[in-house]
Amino acid sequence: MLVGHVRFLIVVLWVGSLWTIGYLVAPTLFATLPDTVLAGTIAGRLFRLEAWLSVVSALALMAFVHRDRVIPRGTRWVLFGMLVCTLVGYFGLHPFMAELRNAASPGAMMEGGTKTRFAILHGLSSAFYLIESLLGVALLLRLR
Repeated sequence: MLVGHVRFLIVVLWVGSLWTIGYLVAPTLFATLPDTVLAGTIAGRLFRLEAWLSVVSALALMAFVHRDRVIPRGTRWVLFGMLVCTLVGYFGLHPFMAELRNAASPGAMMEGGTKTRFAILHGLSSAFYLIESLLGVALLLRLR
C-alpha cells in the first residue's frame, strides 16, 4: 500500500511540475518581464530542472514498475513515452537551440536562417513537451 502511495506521489509531483512550469510559469515570465532574454534565461533554467526531475521520476517509477508486476503494460509504455519525450525534447534538441542562441552576438537578435532554425527546433521541443504533458495526464489517470 505504501509503495502505491509513494508511486502516485512521484507521478503527481512530476506531472504537476510539467504543467506548472510549461503552461503557467514560462508564459508568465515572457508576459511579465520586459527583457525577453532574461525571461528566456529563467525559463531555460526551469526547463533544465524540469528535465532532470523528469529523468529521476521516470527512473524511480521504472524501478517501481519492475518491482510491482501488477502495473498494466500500457502504463509502462506511457511512462517510457514520457521519458523519451524528455530525452529527445530537452537533452536532444536544447543543445542545438543553445548553440544557435550562443552563435548570435550577446544582446543581438537572431537573423535569417538562424532564427528560422531556432524557431523550428523550439517548435519541435514544444511538441515533445506537450506530448509528455498529455501522457502525464494519462499516467495519472491510469495510476489513481
